[in-house]
Amino acid sequence: MQINTGMKEQDRQAVAEGLKKTLADTYTLYLKTHNYHWNVTGPMFQTLHLMFEEQYNELWTAVDEIAERIRALGEISPGSYREFSQLSSISEDEKRPDANGMIRSLVEGQEAVIRTAREIFPLAENANDQVTLDLLTQRMQIHEKSAWMLRSLLA
Repeated sequence: MQINTGMKEQDRQAVAEGLKKTLADTYTLYLKTHNYHWNVTGPMFQTLHLMFEEQYNELWTAVDEIAERIRALGEISPGSYREFSQLSSISEDEKRPDANGMIRSLVEGQEAVIRTAREIFPLAENANDQVTLDLLTQRMQIHEKSAWMLRSLLA
């Protein structure tokens, strides 16, 4: 059935394509954060283990919200590791970083999601898509706070 919500089809598709990149970045960051939760060691173990758990749980919820927004826009959400690796701006770790390396990597990942969200913002604005704008604003706020908290551990 045709979608008739006041957005042009090409605008819906452009916004959804951008959200697919946000979804891929978010999922990749989720996986990386969960990996670090399992494998962190050292004197900050307890603090980082709990912080990483809090962050990966939040990311898991976000993945669902982003994927459902893509579906509401009439597009198919990517859902495989192959698709995510092709769409994501976040790379997987080739080596096992120490705790400080994990923190740095997660700061970079949080910032990457913010940059990806900012790239989509003008598309959603031009499409008059307040729902996506709200989602992106919330995501950027959460990622900025998470990056700040992680950076604070390195000070």
